[in-house]
This record gives sequence, structure tokens and C-alpha cells, in this order.
Amino acid sequence: MTPHPLTFTQVGTPEPHRIRTRQIVQAHPEVKQLMTRTPATFAIGLACVLAQVALAYALRQQAWYVVLPVAYLVGAFLSHTLFVVIHEAAHNLVFRKVWQNVAVGIIANFPSIIPTAISFKNFHIKHHVFQGVHELDADLPDWYEARLIRNYAVGKAVWLFFFPLFQVIRTIRCREVATVDRYVVANMVAQLAFDAAIVYFFGWTALLYLFLSFWFSVGLHPLGARWIQEHYLTLDQQQETYSYYGPLNGINLNVGFHNEHHDMPSIPWNNLPRLKAVAPEFYEPLLHHTSYTRLFFRFLFDQEISLFSRITRKSRGQATLKDQSVPDRQLVEA
Repeated sequence: MTPHPLTFTQVGTPEPHRIRTRQIVQAHPEVKQLMTRTPATFAIGLACVLAQVALAYALRQQAWYVVLPVAYLVGAFLSHTLFVVIHEAAHNLVFRKVWQNVAVGIIANFPSIIPTAISFKNFHIKHHVFQGVHELDADLPDWYEARLIRNYAVGKAVWLFFFPLFQVIRTIRCREVATVDRYVVANMVAQLAFDAAIVYFFGWTALLYLFLSFWFSVGLHPLGARWIQEHYLTLDQQQETYSYYGPLNGINLNVGFHNEHHDMPSIPWNNLPRLKAVAPEFYEPLLHHTSYTRLFFRFLFDQEISLFSRITRKSRGQATLKDQSVPDRQLVEA
């Protein structure tokens, strides 16, 4: 059995993206034209919400063994696309006003059953600002989490299956980030009303379908490889962020363009491929993934990869907790 270090890779360097942001803006000031908002994202999200509600209605009287494969093979993809819509709204990339983006996130959250959209926004922005800082970056596994799972295939499969639960537990350590504001409350109230309406009009089986779709979309599913793709040291021990250039970007709103997104978080999903095309000298040298399915199975069975395969840092840099992660916009407007 291949031994694996029971520790994260700790570095003394700052997170790499803000450095590259400055370099890209200096080399290609025309990227300012890509910093737009995309109202069509709301239309895509609304279509996915309606599709999930329609499927929930169609499956309301079906047995669990019918509901489960539909959730895995169809619903998971719709749910994952909705997660990307929530992500775009978290960065205020759908509409101009904050409350409008909050509304988009809350609506896109409906088929996921659990009210997470606004809390995700609060934690995700800090992931951008403090990437790799353990007490502020909820994207990093907890130490106990990584120690428990290690590099065993069965353990990693269990971890992926329960990934939504582990993600919630992680937020406990990020006490400086956690907030309960009016938008979080609105998310909870609206979500409970939606869930109650589904049960009242369609029944519990419909709610089960929606829950399974959400659970599979971020867990033990090829789509779950996205969480490995983004920041796990799978192809190199120094490169801490990876993009995915594969066919699923077509239905998941270019969510695989992760280096591009971290470098220029003010650019919406539809313009990320253009960023790569405008600044190829920054992205073509970087290692990347082309298959979620291949990465999914490699993560499970490659003992060189564990939950400790992440870069961490202690330095918070010059950023504050009020930083909203728009360094690209700040640079071009300066």
C-alpha cells in the first residue's frame, strides 16, 4: 500500500490568482470589455427550475427505483447547472443590483430543497480572497476529515457520497466568515415555502426526487469530480488550481474554467472562454483536465491522491474580511 503524508502542503507564498490578475490586466487591458453581466443566466436557471418541478410532478407516483436513476442520470445535471447559476449570482454577475442577484440565487436554490444559496455566497467569496487559509476557506477539508478518509478508495467514495454534509460541517471552523443576515433568512423562508408546496401539491416522492438530484449533483457522481478538479494536487504538486476543458462545460455554464474564474471573478461564465482566448500565454502553459469521469475514477483509486492533496497557507495577505473579491474590476477602474 502506497504511504501518503498525513498533512496538507503548506506554502509561504500568497495565493497565485491576484498576481496573475494584475499581469493579465497589464498585458491585456481589453479584458475590461469582458466584465459584463449576463441576465440570460436567470432565464437558464428558471428553465432548469421549471424542468425539475415538471420532473418531480411526473415522478410523484413512481417507485423509488424509478426515481433514483432519473435523479442520477437527469436531475443531477439540472441541479448542478442550477448550482452554477447560484455561483454566478453570488458574484453579482447576473444583474447589476445586489438584491436582484440574491433573488436569482434564492430561486435557483428551490429544487435543491436545502436553503444554501446565500450562505454559499458568503463563504465562497472568502474562498476567493483567502484561498488556502484554513480558518477562512471552507473549500479546504478539515484536518479530521482528511485524516479519516486518507487515500483509501472506499473512504473516498464515502466522502464523495456525503460531500454535502462534510461541506456544511466545514463551515463551523470558519467562524469569522459565518453570517446570518436578512438575505440568509429570506433564503430559508422562501425555501421552506417551496418545499412545503412541493409536498402539499405533489407529495413526498416528488420532494425525494429533488433531494436526490441535489445530492448526486455534488456527490458520488462524475459531476462530483468538479470538487477534485478545482484545487486538488492531481497533476502537479505546485499548481493549486486547475481548469476543466471538456464537453460538460456546455451544460454546466463553463464552470470548468476555474483558473480563469479565479483570476478574473468579474467576468461571467459566457465570457470565460474569451478570456482564455485573449490571454493564451497565461493559460496554455497550465495543466488542466478534460474528463470528469476519468478524474472521478482516478481520484477514487489512485492512492497518491487523498484529501491532504491540497495547498494551505497561513498568510492572509493584505486582504480584509470585507473584501468582495473583485480585484480585476478594481484594477481596470483604477
